[in-house]
Amino acid sequence: MERWTRAMIRYRWAVVAVWVVVFVVSSAAASGLSRLLTNRFSLPGTDTQRAERILEDHFDQKSTGSFMIVVRGAPGSAPQLLPAVDQAAHRAAGVLPSGDVASVQPVSDSIVNARIVSNLEPADAKGYTDRMRAAVGTVPGAQAYVTGQAAIEHDLDPVFKHDLKVGELYIAIPIALVILAFVFGTLAFLLPLIFAAAAIPTTLAIIWIFAHYMELSTYLQNLVTLIGLGIAVDYSLLIIYRYREEIHSGKATQDAIVATMQTAGRAVVFSGTAVAIGLALMLAMPLPFMRGFGIGGLFIPIISVACALTLLPVLLYFLAAKLDRVRLLPRFITERREAEENFWARLARAIMRHPAAIAAGTTALLVAIALPAVALELGPGSNKGIPRNLESVQGLDILSDAVGAGALAPTAVVIDSHRPGAADDARLQAGLTRLQDSLRADPQVAAVIFDPASTQFVDPSRRYLQLQVIGKSEYGTPASLDFAKRLRQDIVPAAGFPTGVDVYAGGGPPSGVDFLHLTYSAFPWLVLGVLVLTYFLLLRAFRSIVLPLKAIILNLLSITAAYGLLVVFFKWGAGDALGLISFDQIEGWIPVFIFAMVFGLSMDYEVFLVSRMREEWDAGRDNETAVALGLAKTGRIVTAAGLVMFAAFMGFVAGSIVGLQQFGFGLGAAIIIDVTIIRALLVPSAMALFGRWNWWLPQNVARVFRVRNSPLAPSAPRARPAPGPSSVGS
Repeated sequence: MERWTRAMIRYRWAVVAVWVVVFVVSSAAASGLSRLLTNRFSLPGTDTQRAERILEDHFDQKSTGSFMIVVRGAPGSAPQLLPAVDQAAHRAAGVLPSGDVASVQPVSDSIVNARIVSNLEPADAKGYTDRMRAAVGTVPGAQAYVTGQAAIEHDLDPVFKHDLKVGELYIAIPIALVILAFVFGTLAFLLPLIFAAAAIPTTLAIIWIFAHYMELSTYLQNLVTLIGLGIAVDYSLLIIYRYREEIHSGKATQDAIVATMQTAGRAVVFSGTAVAIGLALMLAMPLPFMRGFGIGGLFIPIISVACALTLLPVLLYFLAAKLDRVRLLPRFITERREAEENFWARLARAIMRHPAAIAAGTTALLVAIALPAVALELGPGSNKGIPRNLESVQGLDILSDAVGAGALAPTAVVIDSHRPGAADDARLQAGLTRLQDSLRADPQVAAVIFDPASTQFVDPSRRYLQLQVIGKSEYGTPASLDFAKRLRQDIVPAAGFPTGVDVYAGGGPPSGVDFLHLTYSAFPWLVLGVLVLTYFLLLRAFRSIVLPLKAIILNLLSITAAYGLLVVFFKWGAGDALGLISFDQIEGWIPVFIFAMVFGLSMDYEVFLVSRMREEWDAGRDNETAVALGLAKTGRIVTAAGLVMFAAFMGFVAGSIVGLQQFGFGLGAAIIIDVTIIRALLVPSAMALFGRWNWWLPQNVARVFRVRNSPLAPSAPRARPAPGPSSVGS
């Protein structure tokens, strides 16, 4: 690290030139990223995917790329509205590539519904929503609405953009700037922003390359920006504060930078690797949209570490002293904050006096917060948690009241006879009749739609058939998910189709079942892999077999506590007073993302804190003094970094969509628990109780991992250093 850092300083102008070129090229590439991102959502290897492929290849349609026209008139006007709605539907289908009118029918005495299918993905189909609305025009004596999944996505896009803009520009960034300005007290708070301006576009440019070859989500860009800003703040705080400490000890600028990178820089390398392991968990998930987030999660810490090892030492050399001369806070505030008797020094001494009580109390509190997680109910998502004033949502509500809440995303039952012309086989027809009768008798089925004379239900080769099943409940509710399981396990087998006939259930509820199954059949194994890799990484970083295990247990405790708070504030309605949208289910992707992001980011704080404690231990301090000094010298850094991340995540909570509220709240809750209860109280108190066992590393393990063994065996005595400059708070 010393040789590397001195080389960066020696070739500092070349380093700056390289990063300027990287910034320019990356910014140009990243500017074209948004048009390569998509909201496509596929479930590989499932019955849902098999049904979708048949619908696309043989019926020229996608269940998710369809539109519906809902027309409501006066009571009893449905028969008179039918011709006008039919004409409007054909006009609308004419402006939609591959569009075709599947059905036009009254659903009540005042409402007529037309269904238009296409083979477009929702991300492509939604772009035609405005043209279809213009083609529908007005229906005399009635109100017309264009709805469907694609139309809802079209109407939600401005809502997403507005919510994210408000969250980032008006909440997250201003709060982050205020926190940074207060923590640094000088213009040096600009250094993390320069760091972020280098790392984030570079990461987005790498994602731009991957976006040419794989499906990446529209919201990956926002997530990378969010995580990139947080990591930039974390690493900058740690390194700049350590640099200030080395300067105040009397070192020359270059020597101070070298000493900083040998200590804080080393911690950043381990921390970045831990973050990458946690976030890259999603790379191994079986869902393409999650793998896309894994790409971003892998590269943002890697690029940030590269930036910290190359650009940040040069920025310290050029700018740190100049920026520190411009004060943003009065001198008496910064001097009081950095005095020996600061808050963190007093807290450290208090913890060392009563470690058992503090450890027991904080553990009991976290367990109490985590207990509601046993009531966590996962779902694939819902349309209930979106604004109701959008045209597509209003049309959906009208149709749901008339037909059933499952009208937007019906179940598609696809029958493959494997023989052209077999659709007319008497045995198959008998099975089809039994299937329809069983479906209509099911308490969750509002309607079964099948027209044997239409090519929308029997393909031209008469090998494939499909039925549309509209549920009484929305596609993501427990009742709908139970129906999908019942359909596959009971109803279809009981229909008695001939041998060799395959029946696939896709569309709304079955896709929710497949999504949850794919996600949570893989998630526990991937979590186990992340825990094992992280343990060995931290074993090498901390040179201990005890501390990595403690870190993993406490991380899992903070994440479980966040899950518990999600139940309390969303399922149990405690967040109503805060403007949160109550909802029984937590969207299924959220616990996965919370685990990956929080596990990675909280390891940042663990590495910062324990690395400094380890450094004090190696310098000859006894265990209590080493733990107290580590907390006193890094507590403010960890807390400030956590508060910046908390502010960023709260930007999601300010939105009007329940999924993003749950996501932002869960992340924010986990981070604030981590940097307050766990890092400030539970970690130091537990380490005080463990004593010298904190630093135990058997000789044979040290040889395997090629690290220097602990300088002290657990049973050996160690003298407490004399009071003086090394006391807590110095």
